[in-house]
Amino acid sequence: MAQLVSSWSNGVQSVPEDYLMPPEKRPGDSVSVCNEIPVIDLHENLKNNRSDIIKHILKACQEFGLFQVINHGVSEKMMEDVMVLYHEFFNMSIDDKLCVYSETPLGAACSLYPSSLNYAKEDVHFWRDILRHLCHPLEEHTPSWPDKPSRYRQEVGRYAIEVRKMGFKILDLIAEGLGLKDGYFNEVSQNHTMAINHYPPCPDPSLAMGIGAHRDANLITFIQQDQYGLQMYNHGKWMGIEPIPNAFVINIGYQLEIISNGKLKSVEHRGVTSSTAARTSITTFVGPNLDHSVAVEPAKELVTSTSPRKFKSYQFNNFIADYLAYSKKPVSRDGTLLDLYRL
Repeated sequence: MAQLVSSWSNGVQSVPEDYLMPPEKRPGDSVSVCNEIPVIDLHENLKNNRSDIIKHILKACQEFGLFQVINHGVSEKMMEDVMVLYHEFFNMSIDDKLCVYSETPLGAACSLYPSSLNYAKEDVHFWRDILRHLCHPLEEHTPSWPDKPSRYRQEVGRYAIEVRKMGFKILDLIAEGLGLKDGYFNEVSQNHTMAINHYPPCPDPSLAMGIGAHRDANLITFIQQDQYGLQMYNHGKWMGIEPIPNAFVINIGYQLEIISNGKLKSVEHRGVTSSTAARTSITTFVGPNLDHSVAVEPAKELVTSTSPRKFKSYQFNNFIADYLAYSKKPVSRDGTLLDLYRL
């Protein structure tokens, strides 16, 4: 438990040596908040202007790999309540968090751990604590969730259900825009995982990182954030993502880029820290199960004589093995993990 940043960082005046990022991995110069990222309203116009909404979503996925949604069906009160709950969780005593803490979190249904899945093997650590747990099927996984605060399982269970509904609504819109059948993504969306990242105040945010530059391995990701800290790489520079009240940030993962045959783009992103405020992001990942037996590949409907197939078929567990190995390589934008899967 001593490795959790929240257990020792309060009042620290400088960044410890094992949290000092190498110069090439530091946040660098100040990053401007990007005002061009689309904010899409899914409520009042969805029925009458469905084709326009789909067009805006696809354009955002092609240009940025990321967009924000409002009026998405998850209530404002539910979003506020669950954020309050996580503030309480990360401020609980070490003893209260001990039941879910793990120094070997890989493969666990629920675990609280520092930095990343490979803390013990890292040369430098990220300035964050992570609570991660599986969510689907709900009745199978809630017994492994934290039992404190006492309302955790009930509140987070309701939240997980509503975010999942929103997720499939958005995936159905994307499928329709790509010309795929309704419910196309259901089969490769069985894994539903939440990762709650907590970034305590950092004495020098220019030297540390909350989470380094990466693309998500899954299909699609939904992020609820309470403070600024999320950044994306686009047009040769880092851009900040403005936290909009009651909005979700939606970003495209590798699997959706492959299934769309490259029509949609996964987005490189990272999380920076603040010297003045703690930040908590509630992240929901949707994608294939590790034991998923159906091959992941470009949708056959999207492979034509004018748009030839760009990626080979694979099992998701093999992709994850490559993803974990690739994440250990030095930072480079000369290529991505997808180069291993291109035809």
